[in-house]
Amino acid sequence: MALITVEGIRVFAYHGHLPQEEILGGHFIINVWVDVDTLAVEQTDDLNDTVDYVSIIEIVKSQMAIRAKMIEVPAKRILDAILKLNKVKNAKVEVEKIQPPIDASFDKISVTHQGEN
Repeated sequence: MALITVEGIRVFAYHGHLPQEEILGGHFIINVWVDVDTLAVEQTDDLNDTVDYVSIIEIVKSQMAIRAKMIEVPAKRILDAILKLNKVKNAKVEVEKIQPPIDASFDKISVTHQGEN
């Protein structure tokens, strides 16, 4: 087993409860952690025997392109799609919303989903 980590995937999307977020959009950072069965790839050194991190990035991009009012929704869709990949045992997905249009000072707003096969 190994942990594949893809952090800092930057996406512009139209998620948010406020009407202006649907029109103006916003910036998001997505982090993904995937526990992978690496027994085969350690022997074969073949990409087909592991999880391709490019596939993870493509899943993030495609799911973030589907509008939702709450960031929990794309986070769960991303998680569900990653869990369907071959060799994935567990996964965790964090969606961070950068500078939402609210009057407050904070370091980070995010939601994290995790699941297992």
